[in-house]
Amino acid sequence: MSQTVGWDDQRAFLAVVETGSLSAAARRLGLSQPTVRARIEGLEAALGTALFTRSVHGLVPTPTAEAMAAPARAMAHASEAMLRAASADSGTVAGRVRLSVSDFVGLEVLPPMLRSLRDKHPDLTVEFELSNASADLLDQQVDVAVRMHPPEQSALVAKKVPSIPLGLFAHRDYLQAYGRPVCQAKIADHLFIGPDRNRNDLAVAARIGDPALIRWIARTDSHPAQLALARAGLGIAVAQVPAALRYPDLERVLPDIALPELPTWIVTHENLRRLPRVGALFDHLVDAFEAYGDCRRVESPAMKEDNPIQLSIVLP
Repeated sequence: MSQTVGWDDQRAFLAVVETGSLSAAARRLGLSQPTVRARIEGLEAALGTALFTRSVHGLVPTPTAEAMAAPARAMAHASEAMLRAASADSGTVAGRVRLSVSDFVGLEVLPPMLRSLRDKHPDLTVEFELSNASADLLDQQVDVAVRMHPPEQSALVAKKVPSIPLGLFAHRDYLQAYGRPVCQAKIADHLFIGPDRNRNDLAVAARIGDPALIRWIARTDSHPAQLALARAGLGIAVAQVPAALRYPDLERVLPDIALPELPTWIVTHENLRRLPRVGALFDHLVDAFEAYGDCRRVESPAMKEDNPIQLSIVLP
């Protein structure tokens, strides 16, 4: 290596690896495409090797670039963690705290929970990472996570909250058109919205009845999409009971069918638990999910434009 490699060049490299093109990387970084190109070319010159090859699908990392991606990603996470740590005085509940949740939890469950958090801690900014994949808490990619499986690493602190019940729901317009299913034996008379390829969700769907008898009107592995389709009156869908109860046009059907519950943990790193901003979010989520999992009805208050919570949502 003939030159010092700057962090800006490494950020550009990582953005190209993750997006597959100079233009997409430029949009992510808020830079021009020529600037990103110049940084990649400068990095290649400093390293003395090519990092990407062109294909019909965009820029493909070379084996060298693939080996560099993981440490570059770790540095990016460490940089983000450093900036979050510096976003407020360590003794105040303020600044940035990053939260990892599934797409359904982020879109349907958390927003009503965060109103009281905003009222208690108006200087706290919650950054969402919406993903069904588990973020790495050990590397502090995020500060707090809501998980449906227990953590295995000893350095993590976790609080088990009540498991979330699942149920079958349909829009009242659908029930008026097709009638209310009276028993599991009559499932062939109805239309269902369900999973596509997700194995866990397919196992849940098998609880509804004989797969050969289920009439799928729509299939998707996106839980928010399943709920949206049910709310549109397309058919019957499995949904988290407390979330579905927030919609007055949705009615629960076939409550006698035993569906599994979703075990839920609130998780953080032991080194972060003592920070006021992280502890405030952790404790608030524990309280909120204890009420949510107990199936107490949680109404969604009207959002007021003059008193918003600060949210930064990152979609995968």
